[in-house]
Amino acid sequence: MTNVDNLKREDFMAFFRDEESLNKLSVDDRIEIFSTILLGSSDFNKKLFDDIFTDYGINHLEIIELKNGKR
Repeated sequence: MTNVDNLKREDFMAFFRDEESLNKLSVDDRIEIFSTILLGSSDFNKKLFDDIFTDYGINHLEIIELKNGKR
């Protein structure tokens, strides 16, 4: 097992950008990474979801941005 204290950003990003390496991850691994990597609520916004939906060809969902909790 790799010591995470010795894992450099460059190593992580090289792994992340390598399709062969990513293919070694399970679906559960990918979901865990996706659901925990963002820092907080300020990372979530309509543009992010719109971009993700476009990248994955998701056309059955829509994000509606509320202003002050109202449409």
